[in-house]
This record gives sequence, C-alpha cells and structure tokens, in this order.
Amino acid sequence: MTALMSDTAPTAQGVGPLLRAWRERRRVSQLELALRADSSARHISFVETGRSRPSEEMVLRLAEHLDVPVRERNALLLAAGYAPHYPETPLDDPAMDALREGMERLIRGYEPYPALVVDATYRVLAANRGILMLMDGVSERLLEPPLNAIRLTLHPEGLAPRIRNLREWRGHLLEQMERQIALHRSEPLRALYEEVAAYPVPDTAGGGEPDEPVPYFALPMQIEHEGHTLSFISSISTFNTPMDVTVAELAIETLLPADPATVKYLHTLLS
Repeated sequence: MTALMSDTAPTAQGVGPLLRAWRERRRVSQLELALRADSSARHISFVETGRSRPSEEMVLRLAEHLDVPVRERNALLLAAGYAPHYPETPLDDPAMDALREGMERLIRGYEPYPALVVDATYRVLAANRGILMLMDGVSERLLEPPLNAIRLTLHPEGLAPRIRNLREWRGHLLEQMERQIALHRSEPLRALYEEVAAYPVPDTAGGGEPDEPVPYFALPMQIEHEGHTLSFISSISTFNTPMDVTVAELAIETLLPADPATVKYLHTLLS
C-alpha cells in the first residue's frame, strides 16, 4: 500500500496548531467544536495554544468531529505524545485475506462492466476484465507496476487520445483530486496532481456543449474502443467506519454503462 503522508510535521508542530489547522479547514468555530465534542471553547482554545494537553480520548473525539482522515488522526495522536490508534496493515497481509478476496469477487462479479480497486494515490490494486479491455493501445511503460489510474487515464500515451470528451473528463478528475488534496493534505497526491495537470491536451480533444441535448444523469466518460464509442458513469465506494489506515484509503470504482449501446457491446465482447 502506498503511504499517504501528510505535508505537516506533527511532532515538531505539536497537536495544538494541527488541531487548529483542521478546525479552520473545516470552517468550524471553537465554540461550535466545543459543543460537538462536549467540551468548552476555553478548553479548545487552551489545547490549540498549547496551554493544555488534551487526553488521548479528547484528541480522537475532536478528530472525529472535524472529520479528520484516519491516517491524520494517528499524526495528531503522535503530536500529542500518544501511540497511534489505527494500525496500517499491508493489503497482502494474511489478516487482510477476507477483505482482499471479497473485493476481488466484487469486481469480478461486476463484469462485463469495468471495475477496479485503488488506494489513496490512485495506485491500481485490483482490476477486472472490463478494465483490462479498456487498456488496449496503452503504452507498455504505463502498464508497468505500479499502475496508476489517473496517470493511465490522462497521459497522452494512455487513454486520453481515445476519450472523446477529454477536456470535460480531465476537468472532472482534476477537481476531484483538488478536493482530496484539501481533505488529506497529501504530498504524494499533490505531486501526482501537478504531474497529470501538466500533460498536454491536444487541440482536437473533445469537450464543450454537445450538438444536441444528451440525456445523461451524470457526466459520462466517452471513450473509443475498436471503432465504438462507449459511455460510462463513474461510481466510487469506500468503507464505512474503517478501523485501519489501509482500509480507510481503499476505494472501489465501478464504471456503469450510460447507454444501451455500451451495455450491448460489452456483453457481446466479454460474455
């Protein structure tokens, strides 16, 4: 599992400034946070300024009410002088067998439609035959491990030349990454964003308003495959109340066919 590191230095800053940064990021006042956490604004102020050391329970409670990512909750605990609360178990650990096998069964069961599992930096951990079908024509160097879903999609030697609405889809993916960077403050994710945002976009790349209204219920990715235009709507699932950093950073992405022609083509091709 690729580590999702924070751009903060928790042990150097102390827990107070880190909690204040998360509170301000969430646009929550000291009073509002105190009411949520059954504390007082005075105590929250003392914690943030370093005049009071919060208990381990208080750190976790504040982190929960500020919706701090699991990895960053460990960083807050370390900054406060406590041991990390959440383990980070490698996905290939025997303890993860049931989880890993369950995800693999899930994406195989989704065939012939594409589905994959990624980590917090979009590293592909598992993929089904629908995804492998879309990889036709992708440069061999992009298919060398570790595969990265964003890089595969937006690289000029990846899927980008075959995405008919590349400008729209690219904008959607970059906005999604920007929201994740704001949430996680991840240097690896920011580096990936800067890399893919710098990829050239061909003048002929599709985008803009369609000639006629399209009855899609969400922005589709429209991609060419052997002379056929396939349309997919992306759906991303994560685990509820994860108790492990690795699990918290997993996401299962499924590509739902957006029109009957795509359904028919995939069933014919992969059945």
